[in-house]
Amino acid sequence: MPHSDEVSRVVHGFPHLDTVRAAIRALYRRLSPDGVHRYGTSVPASDVAVEDLEGLHLGAQAAARALVRHLRLPEARMVVSFRAMEHAAGVELTAGPEYFVELNERFARPAHRRDIGAALAHEITHVLLHRLGLAFPTTAENEILTDVVTTYLGAGWLLLDAFRQDGVSSQKLGYLTPEEFGYVLAKRAEVFGEDPSPWFTSAVAYEAWVRGREEAARDWRRPPLAGAGWAARRRARAVGDGVFPCPVCGQRLRLAPGRGRVRARCGVCATVLECAP
Repeated sequence: MPHSDEVSRVVHGFPHLDTVRAAIRALYRRLSPDGVHRYGTSVPASDVAVEDLEGLHLGAQAAARALVRHLRLPEARMVVSFRAMEHAAGVELTAGPEYFVELNERFARPAHRRDIGAALAHEITHVLLHRLGLAFPTTAENEILTDVVTTYLGAGWLLLDAFRQDGVSSQKLGYLTPEEFGYVLAKRAEVFGEDPSPWFTSAVAYEAWVRGREEAARDWRRPPLAGAGWAARRRARAVGDGVFPCPVCGQRLRLAPGRGRVRARCGVCATVLECAP
């Protein structure tokens, strides 16, 4: 997993949205809607906090165990170590039952210990995806998939909160932009009724969450969804566009021509959508 420590290197906006939506869709297809809904509660910060008094390695092991439980990984014991490395973290994917996670030695410093949980969350999700056999064709797409799944299953808010920035330096973990993390968090919040706003300790992370939430809200304002507004729906009817993406998982849906309000059910995420052709 990469990390950025320079303000100029932090990419913003939504350059990966197509892959992000494909990742959410792939997760629903692999786990099923019922399987996704088993992750209804996000991991609390207290479960992955590494306190100075408990010792670095013991604290990191405890955080890893908490994330293994949260992600519902069976019989997966994490061995966490620290060393000098270019990236923030890495994991050795084997058949198990032990998995070896390496963290950048900077996380051993007291100032960065609060981000150990975020780094572990991404790497342990790699283990989950490995066990599920869920992968995308390229390395870059796989890393985006990992960030999306980490976030959608309730642990990736830690990655966004690890984004901090001042006038001369910054830190960002993961492959998604801060705003894309906010977008996926908003997608999760819509489905599970969570409000992650109180969890953020980073002001810039909170701002990214707000921008991501605004982008996610636009997905619910596309015709023929009832939230699109009359004028937008009229324009869509004029061009005969009865195909639209599910605002939850992005699956393309087709609505038969008709009058009055109707309901459409997504075959991937099982969301029932109110439409007004």
